[in-house]
Amino acid sequence: MQDADALAELQEMALAENQEDLEADLRSSYEDIKSRFDSAVILELLSGEADESDAFLSIHAGSGGTEACDWASMLLRMYTRWAERKGFKTETIDLLEAEGGIKSATLQISGSYAYGYLRGESGVHRLVRISPFDANARRHTSFASVYVLPVLDDSIDVEIRPEDIRIDTYRSGGAGGQKVNKTDSAVRITHLATGIVVTCQNERSQYKNKDVAMSVLKSRLYDYYKQEKEKENAKFQSDKKEIAWGSQIRSYVFQPYTMVKDHRTKFMVGNVQAVMDGDIDPFIESYLRWKWQGGTATAEADDEDV
Repeated sequence: MQDADALAELQEMALAENQEDLEADLRSSYEDIKSRFDSAVILELLSGEADESDAFLSIHAGSGGTEACDWASMLLRMYTRWAERKGFKTETIDLLEAEGGIKSATLQISGSYAYGYLRGESGVHRLVRISPFDANARRHTSFASVYVLPVLDDSIDVEIRPEDIRIDTYRSGGAGGQKVNKTDSAVRITHLATGIVVTCQNERSQYKNKDVAMSVLKSRLYDYYKQEKEKENAKFQSDKKEIAWGSQIRSYVFQPYTMVKDHRTKFMVGNVQAVMDGDIDPFIESYLRWKWQGGTATAEADDEDV
C-alpha cells in the first residue's frame, strides 16, 4: 500500500511539473507493484488444507491409439516445462510407454504450493489438430485425462493397515538393453477396500519403489475419503462432473486456427505453442480466481472445435 501511495504522489508531481521523462519510471514502478500484488492475491487463494504440498500428477491417454498416446506425451512435456519455469523439481514415478508416445505417466512435482497451483488441472484435456500420423492430413480429436493429488506429510493422517493392502512385485518395463531392470523391483499396491491400485518402477530398489508407491496410495486414499465425505454436498456433485471422462475442462486447437480455451473459466489464449512450452500460469490463476468466486460446473464446448 505504501508503494502504491508513493507512486501516486510521484505521478501527481510529474503531472504538475509536466515531467514527461518520468513516464518510463512510472510505468516500470506500476508494473512491479502490480506483479507483486497479483502474486500476493494468488497466494491468498491457495489456502486449502493441502495446497502447500508437493503434487503427484498423473496423465492417462484416452482411446485413439497412437494419436492419444502422442497427446499424453505432449501434456507430459507441457507440465514438465511448467515445473522448470517455476523452479520446481520433477521426478518420474511411473511411466508406461506406447507406440507414438505414452499410455500413462505419474510425476512427483516438488515445490512450494505445487498442489495448490496444479489442482485445477485435474480433468480431461482435448486436442484438435491435423494428425501427423494421418497420410490424408485429416483433422483428429484426441483426449487425455490429468489427475492431481497432494503429496501428504505427517500432519495429514491417512491410516493404511497391512491387512487392507496387497503388494505385488514385477519386472520393470522399458525400451530394452541396459536400461531394463533384470530384477523384480517394480511394485504394485492394491487397496482392497477401495480397489485403488498404484505402481512404481522408477527406482532399482524394490524397497524404495514400495515407499514411493505407499506415498502415492496415501494421497489417493486422502482424495478418495475426502470425496466420499463431500458427496452429500450438492456443490461437490457439480465439481465431480468436471473431472469425469468425456467432460473436457480445456481444449487445445492447433488447426484450422490456434487457441487454447478453458471451458470452466472461459479464459483463452491464441498462442498454443507457448502453452505447450509450459506457459499455463494464466490458466492456473484464472481457475483459482474462478473457484474462489464460487465456480463449480463445467461449461460445454461452444462449438465443434472448442
